[in-house]
Amino acid sequence: MRATKKFLAPAILAVAGLTLAGCAPSAEEPTNPDGSDKAPVSIAIITSETGPLGAYGQAYLAGFEAGLDYATEGTGTVDGRELDITYIDDAGDTDKAVTAAKDVIGQGTKIIAGTASSGIALALAEQAEQNKILYISGPAAADAITGVNGYTFRSGRQTIQDIATAGTFLGDPSGQSILVFAQDTAFGQGNAAAVDLVLGAKGATVTSLLVPEDATEFTPFAQQINDAAPDLVFVAWAGTTSAAMWQALSQQGVFDNIPVVTGLGDVSTFGAYGEASEGISFLNHYFGGAAGTDAEAAMIKHLEANGHVADLFSPDGFNAAQMIVQAIRGGGGDDVDSMVASLEGYSFEGVKGTNTIRANDHALLQPMFQARLKAQGNTFVPELIAIVPADQVTP
Repeated sequence: MRATKKFLAPAILAVAGLTLAGCAPSAEEPTNPDGSDKAPVSIAIITSETGPLGAYGQAYLAGFEAGLDYATEGTGTVDGRELDITYIDDAGDTDKAVTAAKDVIGQGTKIIAGTASSGIALALAEQAEQNKILYISGPAAADAITGVNGYTFRSGRQTIQDIATAGTFLGDPSGQSILVFAQDTAFGQGNAAAVDLVLGAKGATVTSLLVPEDATEFTPFAQQINDAAPDLVFVAWAGTTSAAMWQALSQQGVFDNIPVVTGLGDVSTFGAYGEASEGISFLNHYFGGAAGTDAEAAMIKHLEANGHVADLFSPDGFNAAQMIVQAIRGGGGDDVDSMVASLEGYSFEGVKGTNTIRANDHALLQPMFQARLKAQGNTFVPELIAIVPADQVTP
């Protein structure tokens, strides 16, 4: 487990230097640039930097730093207060994440954000409720996170928004058979439940084929899809086995036999679909350049200046920073109830466009995207088909 600190201003570092030199700072010396004596706001970012979802966590963190620069206008402070940020790698392990949360909460931290794992997010949400601290979940998509308690928010989309976006590709689903192919995880189970909830309610027959998370051989599962012969396959997949899974489906001819809809993943997956790439319909949370907003332009500029590229979960980190800044402005980083109240019903212009936090359950209402992959040299790049307005994919 790794923890680092960032956004401790030069004023604090100078005080530390005086202490080391044997010169204690006087009582008149300010803690913050505006002359106030308020302590820095303690924030913990708990997410995967390593492990199966490490790439997602890294994209989130890069987006978070860009968002913090944007929301604080480059100062790294909110209303003059420093931000004392601890970054912790949960490595995709729930026990590590919960232990880390308990540790920072015990040290007085009242704001926690992050995690790409739905299972971890639900565990951290429980800690937030028990300890009455603010928790802003990251890319974790499970619908159960929304409304789980009054202290938990989310900075990304949720599964129902994915499914509703997939539904915009379809005509009338009544009488059609839809097979959900996913991992047997909270994320996969949530997708299966959401497809049944959204499209099953419109008359589709929904079944699911859930694969153990540690599976590495996918040919038998591809054969099961062909044998089932549904009218549509909805694929929900995450992590490092994506390429092997898509290769198995291609080799077994699934794309030749059955229409496939899936979510467009991170940049590393754009070339993973093989010859079927241009035949898949992609619902999309985000890809670089999709939105065309001022916030997106600022994020991309910051990312590129720091050696990163805009990726699937960059907006989730960016949103988290904007939400944390709003919460601190509303509650000073100390009054959790006031921070919660300042976020409920809050609308802000994020990377993807206008985001609104629904007051009653903290769902994050946001636009989504339809996309396709187009060949470009030896690889594929995403191309926008349409921006799906937030009100068409409201949970």
